[in-house]
Amino acid sequence: MNQQLMIEETRKWVKDQLANEKTGHDWYHIKRVTKQAQEIAKVEGADEFIVILAALTHDLIDDKVVESEEQGLKNVNDWLIRIGTTEEQRLHILTIITTMSFKGGTNKPVTTLEAQVVQDADRLDAIGAIGVARTFVYAGNKGDPMYEPTLSVRETLTVDEYRNGRSSAIGHFYEKLLKLKDLMNTKEGKARALERHQFLEGFLEQFLDEWGHE
Repeated sequence: MNQQLMIEETRKWVKDQLANEKTGHDWYHIKRVTKQAQEIAKVEGADEFIVILAALTHDLIDDKVVESEEQGLKNVNDWLIRIGTTEEQRLHILTIITTMSFKGGTNKPVTTLEAQVVQDADRLDAIGAIGVARTFVYAGNKGDPMYEPTLSVRETLTVDEYRNGRSSAIGHFYEKLLKLKDLMNTKEGKARALERHQFLEGFLEQFLDEWGHE
């Protein structure tokens, strides 16, 4: 199977896996991230094949999407074997998708250019207009409020606190979204993040103004 066919088959497989996804980590998120990742890879000189397959599969091992990260990882590994990736390619892809998540800001920096590209593309989809929309979808899915002024912003979080502690959609701006601009890895990713970050700041200012002071 040639690389283009591997990519096309993986697109179909991932789309099927995410058919009922309701947290904002759906197929359209994957499609946007993959497109951005491929564009950034071209500019930065990264291996596009590795970048595309990692971008396509990155949420299939995420505990926000799957019940078991371990089972999700096995499924992705089995799929990569089935389509004919080499052991080196497979290891690189699996390393990217297991180390790129924010998880409360506790993960170490990723180490390869391909990982940096995919992480930047994923983070770009978390900011800007789409990022705002996804934040409210995710909060609603979790049962978190839109905004709760009495909840203090959580600065240092364990993975469990980040996933399961009490917060709000607006709280998530301070806990993650506003930090992402300065966490971009690549020159292209940083450039793309600026405009989206400014949109976040403008939205937050407008939201809090409309909310009014307690």
